Amino acid sequence: MGEKPPSPLPLSPGGRGVGGEGGQCYELNLIDTPGHVDFNYEVSRSLAACEGAILLVDASQGVQAQTVANAYLAMENDLTIVPVLNKIDMPIARPDEVIAEMEHAVGVSAAEVLRVSAKSGLGIDELFKAIIERIPPPPGDPMAPLTALVYNSHFDTFKGVVVYVRVMDGVLRKGQRIRLMRGATEHEVAELGQFRPAPTACNVLSAGQVGYFMAQIKTIADVHIGDTVTDAANPTDTPLTGYKEPKPMVYSGLYPVENKDFEELRESLAKLRLNDSSFVFQPEVSEGLGFGFRCGFLGMLHREIIQQRLERDSELELVQTAPNVTYEVLTRKGEILAIDNPQKVPEAGQIEEFREPIVRISFLLPAANIGDLMQLCSERRGIYVRTEYLSPTRAILVYEMPLAEVIYDLYDKLKSVTHGYGTMDYEFLGYRPADLVRLDVLVHHKRVDALSTIVHRATADRRGRRLLKKLREEIDRHLFEVILQAAIGSRIIARESIAPMKKNVTAKCYGGDITRKRKLWAKQAAGKKRMKQVGQVDIPQEAFLAVLETDQ
Repeated sequence: MGEKPPSPLPLSPGGRGVGGEGGQCYELNLIDTPGHVDFNYEVSRSLAACEGAILLVDASQGVQAQTVANAYLAMENDLTIVPVLNKIDMPIARPDEVIAEMEHAVGVSAAEVLRVSAKSGLGIDELFKAIIERIPPPPGDPMAPLTALVYNSHFDTFKGVVVYVRVMDGVLRKGQRIRLMRGATEHEVAELGQFRPAPTACNVLSAGQVGYFMAQIKTIADVHIGDTVTDAANPTDTPLTGYKEPKPMVYSGLYPVENKDFEELRESLAKLRLNDSSFVFQPEVSEGLGFGFRCGFLGMLHREIIQQRLERDSELELVQTAPNVTYEVLTRKGEILAIDNPQKVPEAGQIEEFREPIVRISFLLPAANIGDLMQLCSERRGIYVRTEYLSPTRAILVYEMPLAEVIYDLYDKLKSVTHGYGTMDYEFLGYRPADLVRLDVLVHHKRVDALSTIVHRATADRRGRRLLKKLREEIDRHLFEVILQAAIGSRIIARESIAPMKKNVTAKCYGGDITRKRKLWAKQAAGKKRMKQVGQVDIPQEAFLAVLETDQ
């Protein structure tokens, strides 16, 4: 990776001044946070458990869009920031230019920026010295009642739920009876440990320290990210504020190829939900795909990661429906409905106002590519906000754009027009009214719910025709003509047809009266007419996959 986001570094209060032979001993707990915009919630969750953050910038790539976003996020959490310029030993490094960009974009002082090379070890000693001197030790009272924050967890097949905690006050001991305050469940700590960096068993975790525990928690639902752990015999009066519940921005249906794998899929999703609280799911039924789950994700990358983890860890073959963002509908009765599935869209006569999510998106790119990107944004209904120059060759371009136009392939298009040098980051602004419609696909005059999508009215005709052309290629020919239609409500906007299979019923007729052949042809025509009325169209799984790829 060319650049990393701020990495929070909580410092143990026992670290400063702890006796060590020949000097002092310090305990540092580091969390390496992801930089992709989809995982902004993970970054904020990590920052809430820390006292400081390293703002790491690549000396060759320069400041990225995520650098700015994560730096401001750390500032909002009142963290001490240690700005660091990495990879200064590279031949293409431009340290002075990048430090100037950091001053302009993030507001750090050039004198505070540390120049290091993680590969060669250059400047690493100075970095650790700066961490110890600049970042304050975490507060906490070891004599107070136990108060610990659950910041992560995972499921172990043999040991059950492994809970990661940051002890704020008090002491957590092996064998201690604890209470998870949100679920009001009590457990006995069977195993306790720290990360050094591998999990290492210990007997006590004191205020300010970070570690893990296992308490024979068998039920996944008993553990919640952001929950407060306290002593069952001497509980704290008030729980910690925890984390704000993340709101999934992208929804998609997830179905097993084999219906017998439904329960196994449910168990796999529940295990993923344990250590990824931003991922949500609930059962749903589709006429075309059978039994599955409606899943909520933070973004398209998050969606791909979940699918790959399921297929890799559980060895499940899965089909995903077309992804869509969450919309709002104001009905004529004054109700506001959250729409995360096209099937939930009410009839057009009941809709007073259709609203879509809007984000403010910041592009950091070479100044020479501004024109190409502005054209790309205008094609996606973007509203120009401002342009800000970090240097004569690099600029920040800010737009307001519908989230539905961002999640599919905007990042790929950005990399294409900027030759790989552009980055982006976005923040959710709210919902605004738009001319949206539900695009339905009818196969043999029957709506296929798994292929329905919500689109802007201006692009509905084009997308409908593209869907039908791809679907026509994937569905096999039947003994009767198959009609494919794209519709908005009761109005058909596109149509394709698949010609029927033809069987030569007169192949065995050698000579003779022509009336015999006519009778066979008439009988065949009557059979095809009857089949057209009662026949069922078999849509293969490959057709769903191909259409969804085309839609994206």
